[in-house]
Amino acid sequence: MHSLSRGDVNNVVDNARHLHLVSDSTGETVAAVARACLVQFEGMHLTEHPWPMVRSPAQLERVVEHIKAQPGLVIFTLVDPALRQQLQDACWALQLPCVAVLDPVLNAMSAYVGLESQSQPGRQHILDADYFRRIEAMEYALQHDDGQATWNLAEADVILIGVSRCSKTPTCLYLANRGIKAANIPLVPGVPLPDGLEQQTKALIVGLTNDPTHLVQLRRTRLQELNEERVTDYIDLERVRDEVTQARRLFSRHGWPVIDVSRRAIEETAAEIIGLLSARTQEAS
Repeated sequence: MHSLSRGDVNNVVDNARHLHLVSDSTGETVAAVARACLVQFEGMHLTEHPWPMVRSPAQLERVVEHIKAQPGLVIFTLVDPALRQQLQDACWALQLPCVAVLDPVLNAMSAYVGLESQSQPGRQHILDADYFRRIEAMEYALQHDDGQATWNLAEADVILIGVSRCSKTPTCLYLANRGIKAANIPLVPGVPLPDGLEQQTKALIVGLTNDPTHLVQLRRTRLQELNEERVTDYIDLERVRDEVTQARRLFSRHGWPVIDVSRRAIEETAAEIIGLLSARTQEAS
């Protein structure tokens, strides 16, 4: 296959807009970085080509052949110097941009601590204590979802409380992936809180709330997914407004921090909870 000239490459990239994500591990890091950047360019779409677990010259050569066929921006997280050089040389020959996303951070850390990086692929996935802590937290979140197993809430790091459709479950699962044990309890009209919850001191209790109109839309969609067409208090706007008001009064009465998830992504809600946890830990120390 012949090499493309700069003009040819520019034309192909402009028309096709390919993004090659090359990694010697699972590819989660490079994909997360790429997507975090992509959202800053409204209306732009790049076709992603993930290339995980690239750990030999032969594997990388096959990736390069695909890059030649569909030229575009190349972003990589390769720690092996020989593989890095092989990819960079190939991109230079094709006149394609090639970015090592971790280099600035690795270089800064190396200079700060006075140590060289280990250059071992996949070290973040080693089965260490942190890995098993995340697995344990995930099991805890699943066992304590939607008000289940309230008898051992004392083991939780975080307890999320809120009315239905406030993103409690996905937020708990996101936190669990960070090694944080999170339980969630729904606020249902006429149903009392679990015994001992209001006296809980170990866990950080956070109230989640949402805009009533948005809640009704979410609930109506949920009922449609369940093939439930009856009109109930669950989607009555005035009843939902009252639910949200009563929930806020409960949070205020106990001094629990409140997060409005109306216009927040799960990651943003989780990030604020992690910040609250960190502040709480610093205050206790």
